[in-house]
Amino acid sequence: MTWSTSQLAELAGTTLKTVRHYHGIGLLEEPERASNGYKRYGIKHLVRLLRIRRLVDLGVPLSDIPSFEAADERGEQILRALDAELARSIERQQRMRQELAAILANRASVDLPADFGAPAHDLPESQRSFLLAYSSILNPAAMAALQEQLAGPRSAVAAQFETLPEDAPEEVRQRIAEGLAPETRKQQEDHPFLSDLEASSRREAAITRSVVLHAVVEFYNEAQLDVLQRVNALLAEGDAAGGSADGPPEAARWEGGAGR
Repeated sequence: MTWSTSQLAELAGTTLKTVRHYHGIGLLEEPERASNGYKRYGIKHLVRLLRIRRLVDLGVPLSDIPSFEAADERGEQILRALDAELARSIERQQRMRQELAAILANRASVDLPADFGAPAHDLPESQRSFLLAYSSILNPAAMAALQEQLAGPRSAVAAQFETLPEDAPEEVRQRIAEGLAPETRKQQEDHPFLSDLEASSRREAAITRSVVLHAVVEFYNEAQLDVLQRVNALLAEGDAAGGSADGPPEAARWEGGAGR
């Protein structure tokens, strides 16, 4: 008994189109035809098709099947490469599950870098956006330093800066700048990379500057940008006086001194 193309495809758990494609690329031998012109497939065609489907299910590309079947070193290399790719895929999936577990268990935010968990989930939206943007440029050590900073309590003046309205009066801006200056000086001393993000970046200097500057302009309003400029002026005055003055704003821990 022989089978038609559609019957063969059904037996092998595939489609008529797939069988024809295997014929077209030379993987499946064309069968004899009956007197009426219809193809007649036998058991050898079914076994061959099942073998091809087995290799495809294992991830072997169609173009590599002839090399694999030759039983040479190339076939073993193909399998080892597939095994390595599967290992990488499993590792990625395990990492994804860990991140999902952190989001579910610790209320970590999906708009934070993967390594940031519960200590950062309650940050203002602007700072979460800064963190996510910075993760595209900073190296792991710098990102770890940012995470360490987040674990500490936030000061009252830092909170005032984050909620500063765009129409804040002159005296409020100056008061916040003077309050933020010593905090930022201390942060830059503890984490020198804040003063030179380019040195801690995984990207080219121009790309790093563009990410930082775009983020600062996008996520801070006019009053906050003015405060950053005031703080940087206070830092410059302190440096000119031998470091006696206080430093840049707490907010500069996010913008890395880009407002200077």
